Amino acid sequence: MPEKPTIHLLPDLLISQIAAGEVVERPSSVLKELLENALDAGCQAIQIQLEEGGVKLIRVSDDGCGIAKDELALALTRHATSKIATLDDLERVATLGFRGEALASVASVARLTLTSRQQNASHAWRLNAEPGAAPEPAALGAGTVVEMRDLYYNTPARRKFLKSEATEFAHCADAVKRVALAHPTVAFTLSHNGRVSLHLARTDARGRAGAILGDDFLAESRSIDTGEPRRDADGGQGHGLRIFGHCATPAHSRARSDAQYVYVNGRFVRDKLLSHALREAYQDMLHGSRYPAYCLFVEIDPAHVDVNVHPAKTEVRFRDGRAVHQFVFHAVQRTLSSPLAGAGNEPASASPATAPALSIAAQRPNPAPPGTSVQAWPQRQESLRVSEPAMAAYFAFAEKAQPTPARAPIPFSEPTAPTDGSTPPMGYALAQLHGVYILAQNALGLVLVDMHAAHERILYEKLKTALDSKRIAAQALLIPAVFTADALEVAAVEEHSDALHDLGFDLAPMGPTQLAVRGVPALLQAADPATLARTLLAELREHGVTQLMAAHRNELLATMACHGAVRARRILSIPEMNALLRQMEETERADQCNHGRPTWTQLSMGDLDRLFLRGR
Repeated sequence: MPEKPTIHLLPDLLISQIAAGEVVERPSSVLKELLENALDAGCQAIQIQLEEGGVKLIRVSDDGCGIAKDELALALTRHATSKIATLDDLERVATLGFRGEALASVASVARLTLTSRQQNASHAWRLNAEPGAAPEPAALGAGTVVEMRDLYYNTPARRKFLKSEATEFAHCADAVKRVALAHPTVAFTLSHNGRVSLHLARTDARGRAGAILGDDFLAESRSIDTGEPRRDADGGQGHGLRIFGHCATPAHSRARSDAQYVYVNGRFVRDKLLSHALREAYQDMLHGSRYPAYCLFVEIDPAHVDVNVHPAKTEVRFRDGRAVHQFVFHAVQRTLSSPLAGAGNEPASASPATAPALSIAAQRPNPAPPGTSVQAWPQRQESLRVSEPAMAAYFAFAEKAQPTPARAPIPFSEPTAPTDGSTPPMGYALAQLHGVYILAQNALGLVLVDMHAAHERILYEKLKTALDSKRIAAQALLIPAVFTADALEVAAVEEHSDALHDLGFDLAPMGPTQLAVRGVPALLQAADPATLARTLLAELREHGVTQLMAAHRNELLATMACHGAVRARRILSIPEMNALLRQMEETERADQCNHGRPTWTQLSMGDLDRLFLRGR
């Protein structure tokens, strides 16, 4: 029988190496910790030098406050930190680093050198992380340089798990970008194997987002800033919740989730609660398996969030998770749902109870610089002034040119057009292209609208509103539409007549194998009644009445709206086209149809001039 092992204390080096397994996963993990320390030191610029993907060398230089000579050895000791001293400090952490493990953990699996100089010191001091080493004088301007060489040189088994140089460098570059997005007033320079690969100058939040995520992201995103600022470290302000940043429109969605950045109090996190809230906010606006893009910052009283739940500090726990979830969900949903007619260029209101007034980025090819006061749409009429008589004369001419419709006109209710002579955001209809697209002219140039997709979204939102208020109006059919049904469908109609009535349908059995549609939702009266009824009954059989009216409600309404929307090749009159444009301006989420496809696009005069090489 083998001898029973005795309980004993682990050596300090082994303790640090075990801790390193939690903190130091790969070179990018080391880099993240070093960057957070530099930012906590109050630096204005950070230089990062890497070799062989960060495996051979990571050198991070900052111009922060520096470390005193007699504190260098402490900085390399486990659980030594200047950032917390009491339990109250731990419960209100306002710094990025605070655990006091990073440098000690890195030093246990790599060769680490720390060089630092405080502002009032005569010179710098350097300390090698080796047993018995003492600080030595060194030449350095104010700030700190942390140099890590030969990661995992003393634990070769772990080094085998590292990927190729290119892969490890890509992870390091991504770590720099994640940190830099949250600190736009700090300059970052990243070089790899002696070559500068990234330089980010000091700027503001919008400029930093554009530099990292691209101008396309900014052009296709909406600004959001709602809620109250978090309480100061001394408890001076309110303890509210705030979210700000940019969320891209569904048209800018991606095949992967690699453009999703969420921060809590300046710390990049991968939080399931926040991810779910954002996924729900985009739910019925994305096409297929596409992923939204966003760069969002959540600010909350540090006492209401626990950042000490994971060694790498990428997970957090909220004291009131449901409240945070609902706040983020509603704020982003309102931002994305703003009707075009109410869209201005200002960020969302600071009041969570009011819907934000936001602009459609596609209508702003030349975004105003940060801090510039931008007027609302009706005052931005630089390029188009069409007199009322001229517009009326054009409509009369266009009406004569239109072919005779094959069916009765669509019962659009004409919304009120602007009475101050301004041009509405979607402009005025000019013509219809192949019975599929509407061509319109607005202040910026040409607007192209997919009429089916646009009408589909309009009907969908109206159906949702009507069902929420239990006021889906029914339209009785002059001649009932009779279709063949099986016994289960006939039984479903008899059993769930109240639920069908709530949806605006009047169905009745005409025999053991026949059903009659005697009424349909007034919003869908142009659709084929039998097709609508069959779709409804199929959904009812698959999900049951309870699930259909709850979890799968929106899916059903989206399908119904698709059947009820104007079809391709349907000839519209000019007034019908203009009515559709006005309703788009008043409809939430009008940028995308129910399947996430874009409903319209803008070609500015500048776009058209470049297309035809004008001015060259």
